[in-house]
Amino acid sequence: MKTRHKRLVLILGGLSLLGAAVMLVLSAFQQNLVFFHSPSDVSSGKVAVDQTFRIGGIVEDGSVRRQADGLSVSFVITDTAVGIPVTYSGSLPDLFREGKGAVAQGRLTSDGVFHASQVLAKHDENYMPPEAAHAVDQAQEAMRTMVMP
Repeated sequence: MKTRHKRLVLILGGLSLLGAAVMLVLSAFQQNLVFFHSPSDVSSGKVAVDQTFRIGGIVEDGSVRRQADGLSVSFVITDTAVGIPVTYSGSLPDLFREGKGAVAQGRLTSDGVFHASQVLAKHDENYMPPEAAHAVDQAQEAMRTMVMP
């Protein structure tokens, strides 16, 4: 085999290894990508059942129900237009409260209940995740346009 052919084989082998590495990285990135959706998006069917995503909004007043085991809790998260029931098993963040912003990550089941694997809460009085704040603003604007003639 000539020197030129050896170099060509090495270059092609290196490029194929680089391509395989890029494909593995992109595949891992795709599997770990989690999108944010508002309760209005979820109720309108924009999210597939059993797809992992984040839902955010405000914890509806009077909706938090704690189970006897002390770890399981259910609540409704709303963007003021639509509410989605959420169940979670684990300890909630200390700042989790009714009427305050929260984001839950998990999966929606076919019965319309969101089963959260993680719940995040605001960290100060004025904070709400930007995506959740935007979803709430959009829902309130939609409600205003529906009410006004």
